[in-house]
Amino acid sequence: MRFELYTEEKDDRTVFITGNFNSWNPKDYNFQLKQIDPSNYFIEIEDQILPEEIDYKFTKGGWENVELDEYGNITPNRKVKKAAGETSDTVKKWRLNWGPFKEEYYPIAEVISENFYIPQLDRHRKVWALLPYDYHTTDKRYPVLYLQDAQNLFNEGSGFGNWEIDKKLSILAEYGRGDLIIIAIEHGSEERIKEYIFDNDHVANGSEGKKYIRFIADTLKPFVDENYRTKKDRDNTGIGGSSLGALISIYSGFLYPEVYSKLLIFSPSLWVEPNNNFPMMNFRVPFKTKIYLYGGGQEGSKMVKRIHIFEEYLKRWEEKKLFDFEFKTNINPEGTHNEFYWSQEFPRAIEWLFYDNTENPVEVKPQQQSIKN
Repeated sequence: MRFELYTEEKDDRTVFITGNFNSWNPKDYNFQLKQIDPSNYFIEIEDQILPEEIDYKFTKGGWENVELDEYGNITPNRKVKKAAGETSDTVKKWRLNWGPFKEEYYPIAEVISENFYIPQLDRHRKVWALLPYDYHTTDKRYPVLYLQDAQNLFNEGSGFGNWEIDKKLSILAEYGRGDLIIIAIEHGSEERIKEYIFDNDHVANGSEGKKYIRFIADTLKPFVDENYRTKKDRDNTGIGGSSLGALISIYSGFLYPEVYSKLLIFSPSLWVEPNNNFPMMNFRVPFKTKIYLYGGGQEGSKMVKRIHIFEEYLKRWEEKKLFDFEFKTNINPEGTHNEFYWSQEFPRAIEWLFYDNTENPVEVKPQQQSIKN
């Protein structure tokens, strides 16, 4: 079967075809197109690999770089019968690092409080809520994800940049996967390390992580559930962060499994717990917990190694019937320890944690008709 592709939008990114013949892997080098000239590509795929009814799309190496229509809208899956022998397609535009982002799908950012009182620590903190774009025009209830380091998540971000989760949530909403409330808790600046270290005075003198995770579970969550239309149960509640924020989120999930069922763990500072001595609650029936682990290959020699060791511990704890884990690990060989790569990973993690989606194997329907400018 021969697939031909014409595209006028030129750049130096490699073009791939993906579909129901390769588990929708968007960067499968077995399905890399050959370039004839700046606009024309082709690939010939052996018939025995292909199903009779072929669903497919073109990407430039990932769903963040997938094909779009001429108006920048998502496209339905392409379909062809193998019996056709060949097919020719045109791609008008391509996503670039998840963009373009549509303002009509941006979440509504609200400040819950400039000075939310933390009784466990006797201090105050700014806390944000990012609500689905249509929150005020529906009566739906939503799952909730609590995220650390709000300063680095959206708006101008910090000096290190930011995750752009407002933009990434707009992409998810465009794909019909944006029904989610994010509660973003600003870190305590000079108190950050103490609050994110659970119990290790060698790293942070006077570590306060025990009190901090009690604040989220016992004080903040009840407030959010009372004031927003949330789904309160553990199956619809997650927590996460990056670096030390990821580490304290692991503690939160292990000590409050009756509260959280989903952990978003990016580049965790596992060096603080090299022996993986995480305390955890013992229940007669283990809680099922989903953990999305991400790390970058350029984050230092031990980051990826520690993540894989942590995976092995997850399996051991599962064998001891302490938890019922489902985890997915994604390692980006090019990733460094910064917000840009966490931003790239955020939509994939949300889809897997909250939508049971492996990447993009399902038919995606556009949320609106193409808008002609």
